[in-house]
This record gives sequence, C-alpha cells and structure tokens, in this order.
Amino acid sequence: MLKWPDLFGSVRAKLLLIVLLPPAIMVPALTGLLVYWGDSAYDKLLVSRVSAEMITAHQYMERVLEAHGRAVAGFAESAQLARAIDGGGLRELLQKTAAGEKFDFVRLLDAEGRIVAASGDTPAGRWQDWPVVREALDGRGSVAIDIFSAAQLAEVSPRLAERARVPLVPTPNAAPDPRSEETGGMLIHAAAPVRGADGRLAGVVVAGVMLNHNLGFVDTINDIVYPEGSLPLGSKGTATLFLGDVRIATNVRLFGGDSGESGTRALGTRVSQTVRDAVLGEGRTWLDSAFVVNDWYVSGYEPVLDSFGRRVGMLYVGYLETPFRAVKRKILGGVIGVILLAALVSVPLLLWRARRIFGPLERMDATMAAVEAGDVSARVGQVPGRDEVARLAEHFDALLDTLHERNAELSRLNTELDFKVIERTRELALALEDLRAAQKQLVRSEKLAAIGQLTAGVAHEINNPIAVMQGNLDLLREELGAAAAPVGNELRLLDEQIHRIRVIVTKLLQFARPDEFAGYVETVDANAAVADCLVLVRHELKKGDIEVVQELRATGPVRLNRNELQQVLINLAVNAVQSMAAGGRLTFVTEDWDAKGVRIGVRDTGAGIPPEHLARVFDPFFTTKKTQGTGLGLSISLALIERYGGTISVDSRLGEGTEFSVYLLSEPVFREQEGMDTLETT
Repeated sequence: MLKWPDLFGSVRAKLLLIVLLPPAIMVPALTGLLVYWGDSAYDKLLVSRVSAEMITAHQYMERVLEAHGRAVAGFAESAQLARAIDGGGLRELLQKTAAGEKFDFVRLLDAEGRIVAASGDTPAGRWQDWPVVREALDGRGSVAIDIFSAAQLAEVSPRLAERARVPLVPTPNAAPDPRSEETGGMLIHAAAPVRGADGRLAGVVVAGVMLNHNLGFVDTINDIVYPEGSLPLGSKGTATLFLGDVRIATNVRLFGGDSGESGTRALGTRVSQTVRDAVLGEGRTWLDSAFVVNDWYVSGYEPVLDSFGRRVGMLYVGYLETPFRAVKRKILGGVIGVILLAALVSVPLLLWRARRIFGPLERMDATMAAVEAGDVSARVGQVPGRDEVARLAEHFDALLDTLHERNAELSRLNTELDFKVIERTRELALALEDLRAAQKQLVRSEKLAAIGQLTAGVAHEINNPIAVMQGNLDLLREELGAAAAPVGNELRLLDEQIHRIRVIVTKLLQFARPDEFAGYVETVDANAAVADCLVLVRHELKKGDIEVVQELRATGPVRLNRNELQQVLINLAVNAVQSMAAGGRLTFVTEDWDAKGVRIGVRDTGAGIPPEHLARVFDPFFTTKKTQGTGLGLSISLALIERYGGTISVDSRLGEGTEFSVYLLSEPVFREQEGMDTLETT
C-alpha cells in the first residue's frame, strides 16, 4: 500500500492528476468563457450590422436632401422662371413646379426676403429669417431640415398645418410629456438664389417637403436597408423618423401587425427616455438593443440637426431581436453540449494514454531537438513536483542557461570588436578625405600664388609704357595748342583707350593684391543687383534666343561691395549664355538663406558640366571653352565672394543645365584668402 507522500510524489499520481484535472476544472471554465465571449461577440455582430444599416439610412437621407436642393437650384436658374418673372404667370408656374417636384410649397422672395409669389396664397411681408434663406440671399443655394411651428405651417397653408398633427400615444418607458399631440412639422427646407440678366441677385426660390406622415420616405429607407430576404430567421426591419422623441413617420406596427395601412403604424408613440437622453440630450448615436413600442429591437438612432445646428429629431433603423436571441441560445446550448460530450469521451482515452506517455521526458527530448536545430532559447521549463524527472529537467535547463550566457558573452565581444573596426575604418576614411581636401586646397593656393606673381609683373611692365604714352599725348596736345583741334576727336579716343588700359591693369592688380584694392563694403539689395546685371549683359543675351526668368524672393539685404558682386554675377551670366549656343532659358533666383543672408542662383538650360569636370570648375586656368576663356573667371569669382565670408556652389546635370548658387552674408565675416600673402609680396 502506497503512503501519502509516495502517492502524491509519484509519476503515476501526476499523470492521473494531469488527466483528471482538465475535465474537472477546464471544462467548466471553458464553458463559462465560451458563454461570455460568445454572447458578447454575437451582440457585437448584431450591433455592427445595425451600425452599417444606420450609415446606409443616413446616406439615403443626405441624398434626398441633395436631390431637393438640386431641384430648387435648377428651378431658380431655369428660363421658365425668368420668363414668368418678366412676363407673368408666376403663380401658375410655382404651382406646376410644386406638383411636379412633389413640394408642399414653393415661394419666390425678392432680394430683401419679402414674399413675391407662392404656389398657394401669397401673404404679405417677409419670410422668416431661416439660415437657408440667408445663405440664398448671400448667393449660395442651401438645403436643411427645419421644424415649422403650427403657426408657421398655417401661414404657409392651413392644410399643411392639419397634416402635421400627430396625436401622442402613451408609450412605456417614455419621458413624461403633458402634450396630447405634436403640432410642429419637420420639413426638408431648400432655398436657391435667382439672378437677373445682369448676374445680380434678383430674388430667392424657397421650397419645402413635409416629413410628418411621409410614409413613403420611411418605407423607401426600409426597402433600401432591409430588402426582401435580407434578414434571416424571420426577423423584420423597421425605420422611423422622429420629431423630438415622437414618431412622425414609421413602419413600426402598434401591435406587431403586418398590415400596410397607416392606422396600424405606431405614429405618435415615443422613444424610451434612455434613448432620448443619449441621442437628443448628449448628441450620441445609439447602437444597442432598445425596446421599441412592443418588443426588443437591435436599434440604431442618430440625431437629426436643423439649419440652426440644434438636435430636433432622430433617424432610426433596427430589426427584431427575438429570432436572433433564440438562435443564440440554441447555438450556445449546442456548443456546451458538444464540449461536455467531448470531455466525457476524452477522459477514458486520456487515462489510457497516460499509462504510456511521460510528458516531462517528451518535453526534455523536444527541448534537446530544438537546441540542436538552433533555438538557443528553448527550455524544458518548470516541472511541478520533486521527483527525479523534475530535478533532471531543472539541471538540464541550468546547463542550457550557462551555455546560452557564454554564447551571448562571446557574441557581445564579437559585436564590440566589429563596431570598433567599423569606427576605426570610418575615422581613417574621414582623415583621408580631409587630406585630399587639404591637397586640393594647397594646389589651388599655389596656382593663385603663381597667378599673383605673373599678374603683378605684367601690370608693372604695362604701367610704364602707358605712363610714357599718356605723358607724350599731353605734351603733344600742349605743343599743338589750337592746331590740335582737327584731330581732337582722335586724341580723345587715345585718352579713353589709355584709361581703359589703366582700368584693366587695376583689375589685374586687384586680383594680385586683393587686400589693397578691396572695394568698400555697403548694403546691397540682391534683387536690385540682379536687375543691374541683366542690363549689363543685355548685349550677350541678344546674341542668342535666350529667355530670361526672374524669381526674386529675397527679403533681406547683404553686405559687400556692389561692383564686385556685379562682376561675379556678370561672369556667371556670360558663362550661362555661352553654354546655350542654340538658345534656352536663363533663370535668376534670389531667396533668403536660413537666417544668415541671401542665396542668388544663376541657372541655365545648357548642355551641363560633365561629372569628371564638376570638381575642377573653380580651379585656376581650368576651362572647357578652349577658344573663349582663360579659366580664371570662376576662380576669381569664388575668391571675391569668399573675401566677404560667402561661397559659391555648383549643381549640374548633363543635358539638363547648370545652376551656380552664390551664398552671401547679411554681415560679412572677412577671411584671410589662402595664398594671398604670397600674392601681396610679389
């Protein structure tokens, strides 16, 4: 005979518990969850259906409103109305239109809102200040739901006021109401402007359709939302329009009858106070079960707003819930029965299988297979009890944990090594890039220094003979005196050409010694500088079919020498024109450059610069124009702009064109130009 510790600590006892506990505990729990979840899911399914049906009913109501609005707008713009206004027969036309469009009334107002003509009697005075009328007087057609009081309906037509009356029927769960009948009328209210031949507002057409007792309206909604055969299990769909909480048009039956006469319809009954407070009080859409007149329905209610934005009624669709409840109970009962039957059948089978299967050992085997397959996170897990298998599983998991930790440590060290290699490689790449940039700048500085020496020497050699020529020319003019008058024009031309040579020499010296010849700094309007540049390159633009586009959006000034800026812009413009030998478009762009200054862009539609030449365009003596340039223009331009802390960049695509961007500072930061010390000492 087994002792109690042996009984509860043996593998056999555990297997018996494993087999018997699921039927004893899990089946009731599963049944309870199934009942709860099934009931909840089934209710959500019913509510989701009525939610979709509510959307369909809302969309139909919106289309009805739009159709009435279009009908009124079309009549307001019709030639018939214009002829009737000018020639007579206006009342007959309004009556004909009301009958044809099924309006309960049609009225014509003047531009001041006074009633001019009506399909019925034409009272004097103004039409009430409705929002739809105000919008029409402002020139816009409008349509909305509006509630007319009994007096307002009687002013339109006594018959309309009588049609609106709905006797109230006592309804369980409804909010208290001392009234015995609903006398107000819910109307589709539309208005559209009428314009004269000169296009000015001549009046307004106003029309309305009564929804009280409008059974065709709710029957159409019901046919759209619940077509024949759409609801299973004998359920029936219903639709209702409420004025406040009173049913004014519905196909809900008072006593569940099937008759189609209006006498059996639940007109005058009222919605429950719970729904009324949620929909009319809080403005929420109700999607849930609700007691409707005499039975429970899966219901959807949404508020109806008038032209003033007030909640004045409700639109309802829903279907009978009783058939679905019966089916739900049958389904849940059947499922519960199946679960119980399965439990009763499976217990003997599990007991038979438990004698041959040792679950913990199988789990250990599966864990070893998973680890061999590469799943290092696989573990046997906690095995209840204190027997040999449980201890073996615990030791096995501990061994796997130790192995996993060591592998993770090795992986971490390997990852750190990889990151260090990547970081060192990146640093070497950055250092190599800096070295190449420094080499390139050094080459440029050496070229600039050589240019400075050459320029200074040339300027010196030219200045001496120019001074001799100017002196002899002055001496010649003094010696000849009045006799020099016949050749005065020639002498003037000689003076001008000598002055021109001096200017050229000065420019050369400016490049050779920029610090000595730097222009004074002034406040420059970038937009004006571009405009002046266009005047100076006008002769170049006339050489080809060049379209000039200006996009001048800069708002702030910049600080530098105006003449030097124009020199740079002219050089860029001439280069752009020369790249468009067959014509094209030259675009000047100015825009604010962050909060630093201004960017000036010079863009052409020429052939573009090859990628292999793009990095060398600012190098001295580099040029692709073998017969037109010296290769100094862009280099000098860059030096001039950098002197004031700015820079020049280039972007080009073959076959599309090139754009040079000149970046200028609002407050210049003067830089020591590389190579300038050498230039100043030559």
